[in-house]
Amino acid sequence: MLLAVLQGVSELFPVSSLGHTVLLPALFGWRIDRSDPTFLAFVVALHLGTALALLVFYRADWARIAGGLTRSVVRGRIGEDPDERLGWLLVAGTIPLALVGVFLEEPVKRLFGSATLVAGFLILNAFVMFSGERLKRAKSGDIALGALPYPSGVGVGFSQALALLPGISRSGSSIVTGLLVGLDHEDAARFSFLLATPAIGAASVLEIPRLFAPAAHGVLIESLVGGVVAAVTAYASVTFLTRYFRTNDLRPFGWYCLVFGSVCLVLALTKVIA
Repeated sequence: MLLAVLQGVSELFPVSSLGHTVLLPALFGWRIDRSDPTFLAFVVALHLGTALALLVFYRADWARIAGGLTRSVVRGRIGEDPDERLGWLLVAGTIPLALVGVFLEEPVKRLFGSATLVAGFLILNAFVMFSGERLKRAKSGDIALGALPYPSGVGVGFSQALALLPGISRSGSSIVTGLLVGLDHEDAARFSFLLATPAIGAASVLEIPRLFAPAAHGVLIESLVGGVVAAVTAYASVTFLTRYFRTNDLRPFGWYCLVFGSVCLVLALTKVIA
């Protein structure tokens, strides 16, 4: 349940929920085989709770987006309606992550057993956010989310694939990319959170069936309850973050990742954690 709370809070915060899910059991000395397929399935169940929370929070947006997509399909072309454009931007942004996830799923899973690698990626995550904020300040002017070019939307979607590396934040990388293609912090965060729903949902479709395998029956109940807990805490997180990014930036999260990742890296290198 602690991991479920952690997932709900940290999935949307740009601090890598996956990295924390690997590092905290190591810090607390929990005997969890992080490379076991059932552990990954448990983690994805928590992600499913997060996706449901996002769907509820953005339910009005998704209703308009669904309507816009339907109208454009019936018409046979994409019009100037912002909801239509946003819908197809989300489609364009989701495809890259789906393709990368299919081809790199197995190699990435092998990284889950190394606290040293995860701590190193968490430090890298900090510098991604620092660099993004620095480059953003050097740019002038912002563009509206509804006017974002489709290649830029694909770029934001592709950046989510970095989160397949435990320690790199999906929301952090996509928000940074959103900033670099011209969005302000509020729109970059909104686009990132909207993209999270199909991305996490697709991962769940691939992994959740493993929970029903005979070997996974021992974690099925924990996964279901954990998904509910993650959903509640994720809803609170997105409520906070949508307000936070109206006037604030990514740097406080970068400092957190740098400090926490450095501490964990030292502990891993000195064999205090593994």
